[in-house]
Amino acid sequence: MLFLHEVHQVVGAREDEFEAAFRDEWMPTLGKGDDARLLYFLHHAHGTGRAYNVVTLTALRDGATWEELARRLQTGDLREWAAVVDRLRHRVTGKLLLAVPWSPLTDIDLATIPTSGHHPLTLFMEDTAWPHEAMLDDYLEAVHAQYAPSLAEARHGGRALLDLLAVFQPAWGSAARREVVLWQKVRDARGITALIGSEIPAEHRAPGTWMHDALRVRDDWESKLLRTAGWSPLY
Repeated sequence: MLFLHEVHQVVGAREDEFEAAFRDEWMPTLGKGDDARLLYFLHHAHGTGRAYNVVTLTALRDGATWEELARRLQTGDLREWAAVVDRLRHRVTGKLLLAVPWSPLTDIDLATIPTSGHHPLTLFMEDTAWPHEAMLDDYLEAVHAQYAPSLAEARHGGRALLDLLAVFQPAWGSAARREVVLWQKVRDARGITALIGSEIPAEHRAPGTWMHDALRVRDDWESKLLRTAGWSPLY
């Protein structure tokens, strides 16, 4: 299964129209078939980064599904929709992602993904890391062996800030090879205030902790605080 990750820089005055194009057309159009679904529609929360940025994540059954949709957008029935959406955004960047084999999310029963509905808003933290040169596999092993278990331990102890829902890396040829995306749901929004409003305690940066040990394999990453739309299929 492939996951198409897109970042849209939306025309601010046309934000509602852009959202409607995905909610009222893209999501139900994909829902008519069996091999693709919009999974997430998220706003980059104001005050935490670039304004009017939207992140979408679309699941594709396989490469053939991607090519079919690409052709429909280029010359087929979705060409006009794509042209309309292009007038509602300044630019868009995309990359195809693969879930790593041990990711909590690896495959999806697309038939279970809703194409309508409403729910409370939720927050996600998307961490994109760029491991040191020639250390992609080392970083992935460190996430698997240390970071993911530390989140699980905190969750069982009632102290977790994040749930790790998926770990992705770009498919060959679609983006930088040395890149890993951690897709994480925020369990308690109040914890974000504590995270950004105070220094990390020394004991959380000591040898044996993730903040210390991960520096061996990476020291460059970007965090985005994203908020689901109330109609986003997954949240």
